[in-house]
Amino acid sequence: MLAACALIEHPPAAFAQDAGPPPDLAPPLPPAAPLDPSAPLDAMPDIGVEWPSLAPGPDTTTSPSQDSTTAPAPADKAPPPAPAPDSAAAPAALSSDTTTERSYAVAIEGLDPATEIAIRAQFDPLSTLRQHKGGEANAAQIDRRAREDSDLLAELLRARGYYDAQVDTDIETGERGALKVVLRVEPGPLYRFASIELPGLDQAGDQAQALREAFAVRPNDPVDADKVLAAQAALRAALGRRGFAFAELGKLDVAVDHASHEATLTLPVTPNGERRFGRIIVEGRKLFGARHIQTIARFRSGEMFRADRLDDLRRALIATGLVSSVTVKAVAGQDPKTVDILVSLERAPMRTVSGQLGYGTGEGARLELSWQHRNLLPPEGAVTFHAIAGTQEQLLGATLRRNNFLRRDQVLTAQIAATHINQAAYDARTFDIGAGLERQTNFIWQKVWTWSVGVDLAASDERDVDIKSGTTRRRTFFILALPGSLSYDGSNDLLDPTRGIRLSGRLSPEASLQSGAFGYARAQIDGSFYQPLTDSVTVAARARLGTIVGASRDRIAPSRRFYSGGGGSVRGYGYQRLGPRDPVFDDPIGGRSLAEFSIETRVRWGNWGFVPFLDGGNIYTSPLPDVAKVRFGAGIGVRYHTSFGPIRVDIGTPLSRRSGDPRIAVYVGLGQAF
Repeated sequence: MLAACALIEHPPAAFAQDAGPPPDLAPPLPPAAPLDPSAPLDAMPDIGVEWPSLAPGPDTTTSPSQDSTTAPAPADKAPPPAPAPDSAAAPAALSSDTTTERSYAVAIEGLDPATEIAIRAQFDPLSTLRQHKGGEANAAQIDRRAREDSDLLAELLRARGYYDAQVDTDIETGERGALKVVLRVEPGPLYRFASIELPGLDQAGDQAQALREAFAVRPNDPVDADKVLAAQAALRAALGRRGFAFAELGKLDVAVDHASHEATLTLPVTPNGERRFGRIIVEGRKLFGARHIQTIARFRSGEMFRADRLDDLRRALIATGLVSSVTVKAVAGQDPKTVDILVSLERAPMRTVSGQLGYGTGEGARLELSWQHRNLLPPEGAVTFHAIAGTQEQLLGATLRRNNFLRRDQVLTAQIAATHINQAAYDARTFDIGAGLERQTNFIWQKVWTWSVGVDLAASDERDVDIKSGTTRRRTFFILALPGSLSYDGSNDLLDPTRGIRLSGRLSPEASLQSGAFGYARAQIDGSFYQPLTDSVTVAARARLGTIVGASRDRIAPSRRFYSGGGGSVRGYGYQRLGPRDPVFDDPIGGRSLAEFSIETRVRWGNWGFVPFLDGGNIYTSPLPDVAKVRFGAGIGVRYHTSFGPIRVDIGTPLSRRSGDPRIAVYVGLGQAF
């Protein structure tokens, strides 16, 4: 339904029909003659045929073969055939051929460029001509579509304030018989508002002026239905944001005066007084108590009511993943100046079983299975048991994740795990217990700033190569770590950013016990940058620097050193294959510092895209990286963009290839590489 229907047009008194002289001045009417049922009917020449005679006549059921005296009417007396409805008004370009199907083009003439652009945004999706433009049609079909679009265009112009608009259709024949359907517009004068009346708004007191400004239609503005309806919605939202929980808007009335080409708008407003937040009331079977919902809500009892806070609470409850539907509404509080919030929740399924199967160059095959109960320890205490069986990794562990812990979007985590990782760089059997607190980001509310703090206690038996003796060895490390991070995200998307920057820093002071106690600190800085060149081309770049200070490489557990190479690092090289290697087995041994960078061009068309990239980086024994010794990899990737993010396939090759490096490496993942 067109928006123009929302405007009610009242014809002004100046345009009332002339009702004739007053009854007392009108000449007396002659007395009515009595009706005679047998009187013949008057002739109606515009019908095209004579009225039938009521006198008895010959039997019309006799066939021509039985009554040879019945002759056909003379040709010059026969009534003309009635024209076909679809072809009666067909233009001259079509009247000579009403059966042949031909293609056609569509054009609108008579509008200024700005108005035409705005009108076409509404006209094109609704146009019958344009919906069938790709096919062919006969004269009757084209003419019918043209008349439908003529009515549509006139209605759209009327909705934009051109109340006297006239639209004519014409069909032109061009070269090679091509047809062009032209909608010629005479828009007429643009009607404007003479006055805007919002009776009752003054009851809002000192907020009346701000509310009046929220209704963004002013005198002398065009009588545009879309803008009027948008202003009405904006006023309703402003009333809700400013504490008027039960405000009412009356019937919108637009009176149009065709003589002056002006209109008067009237919209009654009943604020019904300012309100403040009261209690949260949970209705029905309780999934969360009122206390936990208050933790999630972005309002507190006693604060000025804001309707948008209810929408935010509804979305936050859905984001927990524990509810299938939510109802949040304002009801009158016990105090006449307060509003209670009534919350009703429907439970979603609580248990999930999932599995992942994958393969990575240098990482081998990997099968992961998990079972999760998302509210085993209410409220929002999700417990996950997971296991990994792979050629180079095995794991058995459990994780607790409590969302909205003590405050909105704050997460408490705890984990316990036993792992075995067998890489070329090291073989480690580790038992780990840890806990952490973090401020999370998500797809609904992408945070600019996030942080995390934690504690981690690990016992790890690890095998690596003793560089001095050239033999393998096993050592047991007991490690206490206090990791923390701080991140800034100024990008426009979590999985597929096209604009903005990201910065993050990580610091982990660690104490290690192995042949005596010693300490060191691991630090890492990451940054990425995204710049669109066109709507479909984005340049992305990233850099990473890391260092370990306080202990030599040989004393640090192999699993705690820096490594580089692989799909999330320097593409083209095997997993962890960059950097120094032991002289005996040619395996990576890690380092105390790293430097990495990447640059790529993301080109997208539709749901597909391709990404040429250049990566560089290396691992160093010293605590500071030497950027002069960077090794490079290059390649190209393919992206398939889905509703939850792009699926990534990258193919890379090392440009500084050494013995043991693959000629080609393939990486598959979800989301962009960085």
